[in-house]
Amino acid sequence: MSPQVIVAAAIVDGEPPRVLAAQRAYPADLAGYWELPGGKVHAGEDDVAALVRECREELGVTVRVGTRVGADLEIGAGLLLRVWWARLLDGTPQPLEHTQLRWLSLDALDDVAWLPSDGPVMAAVRAEWPDT
Repeated sequence: MSPQVIVAAAIVDGEPPRVLAAQRAYPADLAGYWELPGGKVHAGEDDVAALVRECREELGVTVRVGTRVGADLEIGAGLLLRVWWARLLDGTPQPLEHTQLRWLSLDALDDVAWLPSDGPVMAAVRAEWPDT
């Protein structure tokens, strides 16, 4: 059986650059932890289309998806995470499915409690941080 692909967006904005973090509202065992916005890829949907849809549903924004961040990451039994850089095209992010949102500079990435499985993701974000 193929793994369920989860996509996430490292949405970058501002100068100097900041990345958008979202605090989970559910499930109870993950509520309060922070993540990059995103979600499951549906049947018949490619990764980029899923990421654009998830950002619209979760944040009320339209994004332009850029390059991949890091490699595929197994984040649980049968779950595979893929992360992309993204830029806002339209809208202001709203926490439609999260408790709150925060823009974090490179120096502030450790100011929030990321999901335990996101350590390698944040290492890749740091290593590939955009210059502009």
